[in-house]
Amino acid sequence: MFANGLTYLAIPGPSVMPDRVLRAMHRAAPNIYTGELHDVTRSLFPDLKAVAGTRHEVAIYIGNGHGVWEAALSNILSDGDTVLVLATGRFCVGWGEMAEGLGASVETIDFGDNDAVDLTQVEAVLKADTAGRIKAVLTVLVDTSTGVLNDVKGIRAAIDNAGHGALLMCDAIASLGCDEYHMDDWGVDITVAASQKGLMTPPGIGFVWFNDKADAVRETIGRVSKYWDWRPRVAGDEYWKFFDGTAPTHHLYGLREALDMIKDEGLQNVWARHDGLAHAVWAAIDVWSADGPMQINVADPAARSRAITSLRLDEGQGDALRAWCEDNMGVTLGIGLGRSPASAFFRIGHMGHVNGHMVMGFLGTIDAGLKALGIPHGAGALEAASQVLADLTRAGGTKPRGAQADQAVDQCCG
Repeated sequence: MFANGLTYLAIPGPSVMPDRVLRAMHRAAPNIYTGELHDVTRSLFPDLKAVAGTRHEVAIYIGNGHGVWEAALSNILSDGDTVLVLATGRFCVGWGEMAEGLGASVETIDFGDNDAVDLTQVEAVLKADTAGRIKAVLTVLVDTSTGVLNDVKGIRAAIDNAGHGALLMCDAIASLGCDEYHMDDWGVDITVAASQKGLMTPPGIGFVWFNDKADAVRETIGRVSKYWDWRPRVAGDEYWKFFDGTAPTHHLYGLREALDMIKDEGLQNVWARHDGLAHAVWAAIDVWSADGPMQINVADPAARSRAITSLRLDEGQGDALRAWCEDNMGVTLGIGLGRSPASAFFRIGHMGHVNGHMVMGFLGTIDAGLKALGIPHGAGALEAASQVLADLTRAGGTKPRGAQADQAVDQCCG
C-alpha cells in the first residue's frame, strides 16, 4: 500500500549505491588504451591501501567476493597444504570449502553462529601443530550471515604466541570501510574484500591485499593460475595486466568516486558514523526484544559488526516480516542466510552509504511491520534509537571517536 516511490535496500550487500557513484558510472565507454582511464586506475591503488590500512600491494580482480577468495588461495596453496578455518558463520566455512576444492586439507574450528573466535583455542591448536602443517589461518573480520565481529589483531597474537609461521588471511568483504580495520598494524598477511558493501560500488570487482611474507609463499608453490596470479596485476608495466584483459571500465569510475567520498568524510569519521548508527539500531532491538520473541544474534556488543545485524523471531516470522516490509513499505531486509530455521531469521544491513534518517526510516518500517503482523514486541524502540542519535550528536558523535563519544555511547547503550 505504501511502497510506491523510492525503495530502500536494507540488506547486508549490495548496499545502497550513492548518486555520486551512479553518476560517475553513467558515461560512454572510455578509451582503454591510453589517457584518463589509465590515470583513474592508477589513482585507486594508494586509496585502496589506505582503506585497508596497509603499505603493501593490492590487486584488483573482475569478480565478486568468492572470486577473490579463490584468487588469494591460488597464490599461496599447493596440493595437500593444510589451512585452519576459524568459523563464525557460513562465509568462513565457504572459504574453507573453496580451499578444499583447490586441493588443500581443511581443518575447521567452529565457534558457532553467535560468538567470536576464541583466541585460546586458536593458540592451543597452533601450538599442537609442532610439524608446522598449517600453512594459513582463514578468518573473517565480520561474517555476513551472523554479524559476528572477530578480534583479528588477537588472532595474530594467538598465532605469534604459539610460535607458528602460518599466514593470517582475513575476509573483510562484509565490512571494510564500516568496521575499523588495520591490516598492517594487526599483522594480517592477506586481506580480501569486494566493491559492493562498504565501498559503495556495484558488485563486480574485488581486491586482494598482500604483504611481502605472503608474496614469498607464492614464490614457493608449484603453479599459479595465470588469471589469478597477483604479481602481474600489481606490476603496472602494461595497463592490460592490471586486469589480465579488458578493464572493468565503469566500475573503476564508480570506485574512484566512492573512494573520494570516503576521503572527503575521513575514514575515522566513516567508522564513527557506522558505530553510532549501529548503536541506534541495537537500542531499538533491545526495546523490541524486551517483550516478545525477537533476539539479536550476538549478545556481546563488542563482538557485533557495525555494518550488519542478524536477528531471530519465531519460525516463519522472519520471512513474514521481510515480506510485509517490502510489499507494504518498499524496504527490503536480508534473508536468514545459512541459519535454521531460515524463516525465523532476518538481517539488517547498515553499511556504506547510510545516515541517520535512513536508519530511522527502516527501524520505523520494522516497527510498523511488527505491529501489522501482531508479533509481540516491546514499545518505544524508535524513541530509544532517536535518543542515541540525539545524545551522540551532542557529544560530537559524528567526529572521530574520543572520550566524549565513548561516554555518550556508554550512557545510551549500556
